[in-house]
Order: sequence, then C-alpha cells, then structure tokens
Amino acid sequence: MHAILERPAWRGSGFGFLLLWLILFTGSGWALYVALRSGQTALLSPLGYGLLGVLLSLIGLGGFKIVQPNQARVLLFFGRYAGTLREAGFWFVNPLVTSKTISLRVHNFTSERLKVNDALGNPIEIAAVVVWRVVDTARAAFEVEDYRHFVSVQSEAAIRSLASHYPYDPHDVEGNGLSLRGQPETVAELLRQEVQDRLQIAGLQVLEARISHLAYAPEIAQAMLRRQQAQAVIAARRLLVEGAVGMVQEALEMLSERGVVRLDEERKATMINNLLVALVSEEAVQPVVNTGTLYT
Repeated sequence: MHAILERPAWRGSGFGFLLLWLILFTGSGWALYVALRSGQTALLSPLGYGLLGVLLSLIGLGGFKIVQPNQARVLLFFGRYAGTLREAGFWFVNPLVTSKTISLRVHNFTSERLKVNDALGNPIEIAAVVVWRVVDTARAAFEVEDYRHFVSVQSEAAIRSLASHYPYDPHDVEGNGLSLRGQPETVAELLRQEVQDRLQIAGLQVLEARISHLAYAPEIAQAMLRRQQAQAVIAARRLLVEGAVGMVQEALEMLSERGVVRLDEERKATMINNLLVALVSEEAVQPVVNTGTLYT
C-alpha cells in the first residue's frame, strides 16, 4: 500500500464563479417565471430549463470554499483523495467533493510527568514540551486515525526511550558521555530527532522538543541529594588541596631562591604540614610562635 502524498487540488476564483452562479440562478428564476405566466409545462420549455438551472445552482453552492490563513482543506471525491487547498482565499472547487479542515498552525504538546528508569536503573520523573505542525495534510488526514492523539502517544514513547538510554546525573557518566542533566541542548536535539522519526509517517514536523521537568523519583530523591552534596564537598576539598599544595611548593621555592632560610628535610616536612593545615582547615588556625629555649 502506497502512502498518500499531498497534492494541490483544482480550484478557481470564487468571485468569478460567484458571478456565473448569480447569472445562472437569476436566469433560471426568470425562466420559471415566464413558464408559469405562459402556462407551459413541457420539459423542453422554459419550465424545464428553469428547473434544471435551479438544480445546478443548488449543487454549485457546495463548490464555494473559504480557506483561512494557516489553514488547509483536504478534498474527497466519492471516497478518493482529490487534493488540498492551502492558499488562503475564496475559491470554487468541484461541488461534489467533501472537505476536511486541517490547521497548519504551530502546536504545543506538553507531556505528563512520566516515571521511568534512566540508563543506570535509577527511577526519575521526566516531562517534555514538543512544538510541531502539519506539513503534509494528506498523511495527517489518512495515514493515522487522529494525528493529534498520535502526537501525544508517540511523543511520550520517545521521551521514555530517550530517558532509558542516558543517565540522569553527569557524575554518573564515564568519559565524554551524555547525561540528561549535564548536556540539555544536546539532549533536546536528540529528543527532537527521536520524536520526528516517529511522527514522520503522519506528515508532521517537529520544530523543537525540550525537557521541561527532570527530577529523581520521590523515593530516592533524598538519597540522591545527599550523594550530590557529598560529591560537591569532595570536589571542593580536592580543589582546596590542589591549591594548597601549589602554594606550599611556591613558598618553599621562594625561600630557597632568596636564601631566607635553609631547611633540612625534617623541618621542610614540619613546615609543609603546618602550611597545609592552615590553608585547608575550615576553622581558624591559632599560630604558635617559637621564641626559643629558656635556660636557667
């Protein structure tokens, strides 16, 4: 079975055909009036022409269509796709067709908060906003039952799939891998592509897809918060130690270069210990001044 692709429908100027319709309707009415005044009842008399003209006028009324901006009309001729009207305006089409209106405006879909497991098996809550629009009206009308419902179902499926392939926290990533919280722009593009692949069959274009809510599930939120706090403390401690070691090394090199004092290895170790305690300690350090030995 071949997919139905959008194609333009035959159309004519609505104002031009409206003028023709008025001429036909007025002429038919005049023919009926003449036939009734003269008493002619034959089919090939003005009465027959008038009745035929009135019938054609009533059928022709169904051919006038108004298309609003960012709106399209999908036309069906006895069950077969007859084309799409996209251009806004007043048009005349085959009066025997039926039409279905499809909006071409940009739509937003906001998913519910979904509870899924990330790549490491941690339960998380995630939600996203998907911005989309119809680009192929024929597919949107005939390839799926309800393209709006199709968007909601497939978007949530794409969100679940994406969340299960990446860990939540960047601290859980080895090397240059992705995480849901660490690289939001990259994750947003991956989500957009995932949703686009699923909605392609319905003739829909995904303009943007972005995570709107991301958090650990309530049952592990407190434990994960303590872990994040511990990791932050460890990172801060590591930075302090690296800075303190550099300052101590610089101080020893300056003392040695300027010849201020000559220290043996034991006194260097003592000085390094004192400097590291003073630089790394969270509490104020009380200095101890050595004034020498008192002899009596």
